[in-house]
Amino acid sequence: MTPTKEEMLKAFEVRHGKTVQSKFLSSVVAVCGLGGLGSNISISLARAGIGKLILIDFDKVDITNLHRQQYKADQIGMLKTSAMLENLKEIAPYTEYETHAVRITEDNIYELLRDADIICEAFDNAEAKAMLANFVLEKLYDKYLVSASGMAGIGSSNLVKTRKVSEKFYLCGDGVSDVNTSGGLYATRVMLCAAHQAHTVLRILAGEYDI
Repeated sequence: MTPTKEEMLKAFEVRHGKTVQSKFLSSVVAVCGLGGLGSNISISLARAGIGKLILIDFDKVDITNLHRQQYKADQIGMLKTSAMLENLKEIAPYTEYETHAVRITEDNIYELLRDADIICEAFDNAEAKAMLANFVLEKLYDKYLVSASGMAGIGSSNLVKTRKVSEKFYLCGDGVSDVNTSGGLYATRVMLCAAHQAHTVLRILAGEYDI
């Protein structure tokens, strides 16, 4: 039986404390890209009781996604926004969700991200990463950006770290590994980097800004 909204909130408060949970509940977080990073970030933030998640991705679920992304075999062919929404509603039914099945471009980025308090960059394309980071840091400078660089290969998990690049810009990953030269992507290392990003979001919302 699905718990009531009040029961869910009470459970969150028991685990996180009422003050911190109220900050989570009043926040809006955008997740840009719902692949290996973004799907794991979204689930972690939903489980933490974030008030609203803005989910953005233009792609569909493919069989090659299943080894590291939070989708199910029977969701192959679905838009990632639709599949992710379906899964998240099973986990956190009272979180507010906003989905956009579009590619983020310089023409729509402001409208998509203007309501977010924190923006998670979870792309696998270098140009898209740079475009989003440059726009947020230059035009949406009142918002926090949590980005990722380097989670490929089977290298040590201890190399994946979170760095504070500037006052409102955090970068997670090992900073060097690349999927084309590091031997592919492993669910464990991708999830680890995503956990760094999600945890950085929670720390920012809790008022913990240092690494």
